[in-house]
Parts: sequence; structure tokens; C-alpha cells
Amino acid sequence: MVGGSPAAFEIARLAFACMGKNIVHVGDAGAGQVAKAANQIVTGVGVLTVAEALNFAARSGVDPAKVREALLGGFAYSKILENHGQRMLDRNFKPGFKSWMHQKDMNIVMQSAHELGLCLPVSAATAQMYNAMVGCGLGEEDSIAILKLLERLSGGEGEN
Repeated sequence: MVGGSPAAFEIARLAFACMGKNIVHVGDAGAGQVAKAANQIVTGVGVLTVAEALNFAARSGVDPAKVREALLGGFAYSKILENHGQRMLDRNFKPGFKSWMHQKDMNIVMQSAHELGLCLPVSAATAQMYNAMVGCGLGEEDSIAILKLLERLSGGEGEN
């Protein structure tokens, strides 16, 4: 996700190639930041929805692992469901992307939305959930620990 003039992008392209495979020039200076914020919307909301689905299944008395397996075979498939969903089932909340970092990024999204006068209701709700995570002492855990918060809010333990 790169912003800047086409000439500057061409000069830096080789350096970017050392950092990753999918290098996309998205526009002028600042456009890369917008793309990063859009990525945080999709990932933040995605993690929350997977956690909600697994918590819903478990609280309904249905094996969340089986529900995940079924969802992976349909339109609900996503890398978040595949990778992070499994980590949630395994209760593997070791930090990869800490919750406070997702809180920070969602705050950037919401500040930008405010400045632009945009309505982002799902992003706003997701931002509040990450605020609650940090407020509950889960800020140093991976963002997938949002499952723990949902479990607590649903009357479960959410401890592990």
C-alpha cells in the first residue's frame, strides 16, 4: 500500500520488493495511509465477527470447531476465519498484533471518518470493542482475544 508520485514509486519499487510481494501504488501521497486504514477496518471487523460467530455457536451449545469447519466451505470463508478462527479455538492469544495496536488504528479510522463526515457504524462499534478490550486489561494480548471480551459480556469466563 504505497502512496506518492508515480516517479517516486518507481524509484522505491525495488526496496518495497524486499519487504513484500503484493506492492500496490494506490495513489498520491497519503493514499497508502488510507489503504492501511481500510485494511484495519476489514481486519478489525473480521476478527470481531469471527469471535462473535464462535461465541454464538458455543453459547448455543454447538461445537464452534464444527461451525468454523462448515463456514470455511461457503461464502463466509476468509483468511481471518481460517487462521484466527483456529487460534481462537486453540485459545492461542499470544500477541501477534496486540489489541492496543488495533485500538490505535481503529481510532485513526474514526478520526478520519469524523473529519470527512463519514458514517462508519460497524467500524465505530468495532472501535468501541477494542477500547473495551484495552479497558479490561486485554491490551497486551492479540486482537483475537476479543473473543474473551465477548465471552465475559455473554456471562462466560473468558479467562484463558
